[in-house]
Amino acid sequence: MAEEDKDRKIEELSERISSLEAALREVTRPYAQLVEQLGQFQSVVNKYFRLLDLYQRHGAISVDTIFPEVKDTMSREIMRILMDRPGLNISQVSDELRARTGSSSRRIVRARLDGLVAQGLVVEEGSTKARTFRVSDRVIRKWSEVLGFN
Repeated sequence: MAEEDKDRKIEELSERISSLEAALREVTRPYAQLVEQLGQFQSVVNKYFRLLDLYQRHGAISVDTIFPEVKDTMSREIMRILMDRPGLNISQVSDELRARTGSSSRRIVRARLDGLVAQGLVVEEGSTKARTFRVSDRVIRKWSEVLGFN
């Protein structure tokens, strides 16, 4: 009888330990979720401070900051236009440039676009009669990296 009593007590203790383990898992689950959420919050805060640092050092977060190799003002403005409105043709880019800066020449816009395409910053799409332009995936990736989204 003493052996059966010991076995029963061991079994009861095993059940209690299992029950305690299950209760402990339930109690700690919200804390694990909280730790995960705090990690995500910290990531967002770090990105925010990175943006503030960029803004403080450069006065803006713009094409000039992210792509310093784009030297001339017109090409930078064309990049801004295509970031705001992808899929424009040369005439539309020229019109938008004229609206933003007060002047533009279709011939010069075409030359700048050709240069940006050659640099891999802009992609030309469509047929020879209906060409449109957009910023390249490289530009989007770089922009995302600088802003801390990747």
